[in-house]
Formats: sequence, C-alpha cells, structure tokens
Amino acid sequence: MKRKNTQKIGEVLKDFFEDNAQLYEKMLEIRIQRGWGEILGPMIMQYTRNVYVKNHVLYVSLTSSVLRSELTFSRDKLVKSLNDYAGSNVIHDIVIR
Repeated sequence: MKRKNTQKIGEVLKDFFEDNAQLYEKMLEIRIQRGWGEILGPMIMQYTRNVYVKNHVLYVSLTSSVLRSELTFSRDKLVKSLNDYAGSNVIHDIVIR
C-alpha cells in the first residue's frame, strides 16, 4: 500500500513551528540557556546560579564578583555568540547580577 501524503520530518516540523510561533520562541530561549553552559564551559557554570530569558534579555546570576565584572565587559560578544549558538536573534542584551 503506497502512501500519497508523505512529507519529510523537517518539513513537518517547520510547518508546526510556523503555526506555533510562541512555542518556537520558547524553544530558542531554552537553547540560549543551554548555550550559556556550553559556550562558557564548566568553570563558569560553577559560579552560575540562575540563567533565564525574559523579554529578549538574558538574566544571569553569578556568585563571583570578579567574574561578573569580566563578563560585563564582553557582554556584546556573548550576545553574538549565544545568538549564533541558537541560530536566531533571540536575545538583545545580557544582565549579569
């Protein structure tokens, strides 16, 4: 029995996310949160307490004041790296606390 209505899985997912833009945006935000640990590595993650995205701004809580000041200077570079990791322009700024 031959099927007439076949699609590739990539096309099905693309159609699904086009219909559910909010879900796609949430998925990208989660990808940004995961990217924080993968891009900056396990040493930075030791000092990271909380990472979340709200209104296209990434909020990060750190326990080290020295690390906080170092990462504040490279904020623009981090935004670009995280957006590249997510594959879309998800965040516009980072607030490091």
